[in-house]
Amino acid sequence: MSIMKTLLTTAVGLGLTAGIAAADGHAKTITIATVNNGDMIRMQGYTDQFTEQTGINVEWVTLEENVLRQRVTTDITTNGGSFDIMTIGMYETPIWGANGWLVPLDDLSDEYNVGDILPAMAGGLSHDGTLYAAPFYGESSMVMYRTDLMEAAGMEMPDAPTWEFIAEAAAAMTDRDQEINGICLRGKAGWGEGGAFITAMSNSFGARWFDEDWNAQFDTEAWANTVNFFKNMMDASGPAGYATNGFNENLSLFQQGKCGMWIDATVAASFVTNPDESTVADSVGFALAPDNGLGKRSNWLWAWALAVPAGTQQEAEAKQFIEWATSTDYIELVAGNEGWANVPPGARTSLYENPEYQKVPFAQMTLDSILSADPNNSTVEPSPYVGVQFAAIPEFAGIATEVSQEFSAAYAGQQTVEQALANAQEITTEAMEAAGY
Repeated sequence: MSIMKTLLTTAVGLGLTAGIAAADGHAKTITIATVNNGDMIRMQGYTDQFTEQTGINVEWVTLEENVLRQRVTTDITTNGGSFDIMTIGMYETPIWGANGWLVPLDDLSDEYNVGDILPAMAGGLSHDGTLYAAPFYGESSMVMYRTDLMEAAGMEMPDAPTWEFIAEAAAAMTDRDQEINGICLRGKAGWGEGGAFITAMSNSFGARWFDEDWNAQFDTEAWANTVNFFKNMMDASGPAGYATNGFNENLSLFQQGKCGMWIDATVAASFVTNPDESTVADSVGFALAPDNGLGKRSNWLWAWALAVPAGTQQEAEAKQFIEWATSTDYIELVAGNEGWANVPPGARTSLYENPEYQKVPFAQMTLDSILSADPNNSTVEPSPYVGVQFAAIPEFAGIATEVSQEFSAAYAGQQTVEQALANAQEITTEAMEAAGY
């Protein structure tokens, strides 16, 4: 039986109770906090179908990424009770699950088929083998580039480029008179915005946040090389104001034809190749995230996932919604209405076994990028933490938000890279000592 049929049967099975509640104006309502990314906004457009099938109303609180993280973290740590479902990721889920702040998703229906979730995603959203959040979509990061501009520059993108090639290609494709920037990258402050990008990039330069004794490592040559390379390349070939650009800002620039290359979340591929949204949809190519020949690429691993905070009064209804929104039936619903290229990617094994989805031009590169990211072994030198673009410790979000602010100030020319790194070293050292590491 399909998930949608199951939900419908459940709603009917509740019998006259649900009908009477609706008639009396007391239908159940769940409140969901989510990020303002395209796939989440698309999901909201289908929510009426969930309500029709179940009698459960849905209220959305849709927030910019940095604001979402702040709001849900404050709510969960203070027992605020504002939300019945939170959109969180691989950083928060294991930590919050271990703290008992999330409802275990260990009783989802057989029809839902938990075993179909990609192991990389299930592993990152679990604690001690228990799933605490279901992935709406999963992602790594990769290069998205303009094939026409690359050809005009007389260059050819390798499947697995180096950072040196990326910088050369960015310079060759930059045309200020035509408002074309050779490369667009995240410089926006926030641990999950520019902070995530520069951390993933630093892995390929041989950098790490901490050594094996939890000592901060920003006073190293590897970090200096990372941030200087980023700033020099972006100053030469990036858009004006890149220090305040995050995922959505760069997506918009790329869709408008103002970026030769963009290295970011694999989930963006469906938006840059959608002719209804992108002016360059027919000339986009894909490649693995860059490396420096040290054995680590710059791709991260992430899932935007749906979790139920402990203490909600709507646990059953919240789980019903999660089963609906992260099911194979939801994927088929989107595919039937908007095409396979627009379904939420990276979450289920069966999607990548589907012959129709295999025809999507970015499907294989997305899967290759996800599978090549190793959160247990993300750095060249040994490190004590799990995570590619983050360190999975409770203190990281606060520390990395401050560090990313220092980096963004350097990108904007408000301080030197050396000053930013010295401040990052001091911020991180003081915070880790205060936390007892």
